[in-house]
Amino acid sequence: MTTTAELIRPEEPYVPRQEGALLRLFRSYYLRKVFKALFTAYVVITLTFFLIRLLPSNPIEFYIQDLMVQYGIPYHEAKDQAAALFAIDLDKPLALQYVEYMGNLLRGDLGTSILSPGQSVASFIKRFLPWTIFSVGTALILSFTIGVLLGLLMAYRRESLLDHALTVVASVLSSIPNYLLGILLIVWLGVQWKLIPVSQMRGSLSPGVQPELSFTFLKDALFHAALPIATYVLTTMGNWMLTMKSSTIAVLEEDYVTVARAKGLPDFRITTAYVGRNAALPLFTLLTISIGFVVGGSVLIEGLFQYQGIGYILLQSVNRRDYTVMQGVFLIITLSVIFANFFADIFYSWLDPRIKLGAQE
Repeated sequence: MTTTAELIRPEEPYVPRQEGALLRLFRSYYLRKVFKALFTAYVVITLTFFLIRLLPSNPIEFYIQDLMVQYGIPYHEAKDQAAALFAIDLDKPLALQYVEYMGNLLRGDLGTSILSPGQSVASFIKRFLPWTIFSVGTALILSFTIGVLLGLLMAYRRESLLDHALTVVASVLSSIPNYLLGILLIVWLGVQWKLIPVSQMRGSLSPGVQPELSFTFLKDALFHAALPIATYVLTTMGNWMLTMKSSTIAVLEEDYVTVARAKGLPDFRITTAYVGRNAALPLFTLLTISIGFVVGGSVLIEGLFQYQGIGYILLQSVNRRDYTVMQGVFLIITLSVIFANFFADIFYSWLDPRIKLGAQE
């Protein structure tokens, strides 16, 4: 006979199941963000490679047509000159060209310009990229600072005449395309009113001025970048103003602001320590993402003002079908945007750990 004591056995203690190393690795928030960034970069690089080759004509045909039109050379002679000049075979299968390109890319070799033999793509980027970073980066800092301060003022003076006037200005500025505003600046300030010497402001530096740490160089660089910077600031400042205004109004309604006022804290301390910091928090995430677009610059703006940045060289390479330069510039722009978004995610998860915890569930 089985006794009751034998039937009732003590329950075994619960031991949580240990997750495997691979599963723990997959659940890592940061690792998934890194994998997502790398995968996105690979997809964009691949799409860029094939989309560029779908453009009508190619660099060799472009060069042949140029010889035929400008110098009257017969087609077969122009083709022989092109074959002797360019060390590239565009008749290879696309798959083989793609494998060669990715292999060179993994070795850090961006290739050489097709239409400028002997000039590496890296040298083009090294030459033109700093000017875009200087102009667009300066404009981003100015527009962000001015937009945050004016947005804060609009929120504190909401429903006043000043608020309505600044809201209208911000809405108008944010709705005007940057290239249209650039054309208006040239026509009004340079042609009709003759307030600025537009023709002298072309390029990134005046002849004879060398890049160096001096007041003369900085003054000349700002002179040539003034119109692009003004265009960037005016067309982006409105978005920062409206975003900061709405964020500040939401923070002003929080309980901790009411408690701070009840404690008798000075208005300046409440604005800086309580309202300003919390209202600007979402804007810093947007700023981090916007930094990624600094590298890309603006093709239309730099082409319009003849400002020799990375957007200018991209426009030239597209017009001339210089595949390798186009691929190199698109690669730099793609990586800057992707990793800016990556660092924005990491930065915001550090500020608000709930995002990381929610993503791991």
